[in-house]
Parts: sequence; C-alpha cells; structure tokens
Amino acid sequence: MIETPYLLFLGDAPDQLAAKVAIGIRDWRPENAVGQLRMEGCKADLGLTDMTLAEGKAAGAKTLVIGVANRGGVISQAWKEVLIAALEMGYDLASGLHNLLRDEGDLVAAAQTHGCTLHDVRVPTVGYPIANGRKRSGKRCLAVGTDCSVGKMYTAMSMDAEMRKRGMKSTFRATGQTGILITGQGVPLDAVVADFMAGSVEYLTPENDPDHWDHIEGQGSLFHVSYSGVTMALIHGGQPDALILCHEPTRTHMRGLPEYSLPTLEQLRDTALPLARVANPACQVAGVSINTQHLSEEDAKAYIAKVEAEMGLPTTDPYRFGAGKLVDALAAM
Repeated sequence: MIETPYLLFLGDAPDQLAAKVAIGIRDWRPENAVGQLRMEGCKADLGLTDMTLAEGKAAGAKTLVIGVANRGGVISQAWKEVLIAALEMGYDLASGLHNLLRDEGDLVAAAQTHGCTLHDVRVPTVGYPIANGRKRSGKRCLAVGTDCSVGKMYTAMSMDAEMRKRGMKSTFRATGQTGILITGQGVPLDAVVADFMAGSVEYLTPENDPDHWDHIEGQGSLFHVSYSGVTMALIHGGQPDALILCHEPTRTHMRGLPEYSLPTLEQLRDTALPLARVANPACQVAGVSINTQHLSEEDAKAYIAKVEAEMGLPTTDPYRFGAGKLVDALAAM
C-alpha cells in the first residue's frame, strides 16, 4: 500500500496537461494532497500550497508522488536531485511512468540506504489471460475520446459517483496510473504485453449482477496514431454495453501530434460503435461528455446545447455540471 498523504511533484512540467496525474489526485482525493513541489521553469500549477521537501514532511506527507505524465513516461535526469533528496529525508516515492523507479540504480540505492519504498504503479502484477470474447453478466460503460487526455477518466469517475449517490450498483475500473493512484487498484493497461491487453480488461471487469455497471477508464484514442492500440483493447476486452463520447473543444490538434487534427464527434461515433459491436452487438452510444475547463460557463453551456442538438444525445460536462444526464441514459437502457 502507498502511504498517504502525498506531496505532489510536478517537476518541470511544460504545461498544465502534463501534470494530469497530480491533477487527478487533487480533484478526486484532495485529502491525500498536502501540497505541490515545482522545479524552476514548471508551467503547471495545481493551486495547492508550494512546498519544499522539508515543508511537505512537516505537513505530514509520507510519499512523494511523481504527478507528471510526459511523452514516453521517462524519469528526467533533472528530477533526480529532488527524488534522491526526498529519499534521504524518509519519503517513499510513487510513480506511474514507464521508466520504472526500480530500474534507476541511484534511486534504488538511496531507498535501500534510508529504508524507503519505491512504488511503480505501472507494473502488471497479474498473469493476465488472452481474451476469449465470452459474454459476461453485468453491464459496462466505456468512455472513448477524440484525443488523449480529454476527460475520459473524469467522465467515468463522475458517472460512478452519481450512480453510487443514487444507490445504484456501480464500480469505477482504473486502467491507468492516475486512476490506480486514486483508487488503489486497477490494471496498468499500457504496460501489459499487447497480446494480453484485451484479456486484462476482461479480468478487470468480471461477471457481475445484471444491474451492476462497471465504468471503465478510457485510454488513448482510436484516432491517435501513437496510442490507438490501447483503445482497441478496451473496446474489445471491455465488451461495453454503452459508449460515452468524450471531447475537448479548444484543441487545435491531437495531443503531441501537431500535424494531425481532431476528428469530429460524428467520426468518433461512426468509428467506435461498429468496432464495439464486434464484441457486443447490442452496444449503444449513450451520451457525450464535453471537457469545458477552458470555456466560460456561458460558452460551455452554449457549446453543450449545440452538441446535444447536433448529435441527438444527452450531453454535459459531467465534472462541471454533474453526470445526471449520462446516468439517466444508462438507467434507461
């Protein structure tokens, strides 16, 4: 178990979106976040108290969490001085990067010397099966996006929270490092060997009561040439009964791919639904989730109304305005 509370390390994050791991913890487990530690040049800000390692310790922090998700998931050499200093002060370290803490000899040596623990949450701990495609009892909802980092996790968590508030049977199923750090369990899907990815999603979403909903955390995008494979594994392994289309309307290009423009919501619907129906012919597109964080409230409501009229589907920003519309749509299925 990763000891809480956390001091969230933002390093030298180049923009706010690069700190999405830390942002997720701040938003969904604020009681676990005592503050943020930023290096010179960091362009992300969680709005938490800026702290040194010593100040974090004084505030009760037990684990320094690397809250940055950079392209390729690497541990920057520029971070090493801070990470080693944290271990020397008695912090445990937690990371969801592909570049594992346990593979860095200087971090391992410092952890052993000072009796600290290195937590790599992006490491599969189960021998997952190859997917068999057999239909499972229970219901499943998957968020799919026009791009990476458009709010798929927030959509799933908001819907799960709304269902549990209503007394409905519901579980959020984490498939990435942020979701795992928030909930304490899940499958680090993009670290699973390709042949077993769909099987790991079957494992994550087993047989359940007929009226129970699994809200599966989406990953990647079918239209993102870097990360489309993980999305396909979720679509086929998850066998979703419902898809929620997710979009961030201020993007000018795909995340990290300036030469690629975003698809439309109609293109996403018309691509994702036939693929989902390979594994579950009864799958439906149930609604649309719009990430309006960069819009004013007035503009957000106007955009949501426009999408709802054009798509003919219940549309909302579930984190900002509540997930009621989307949950209503699932309850009616």
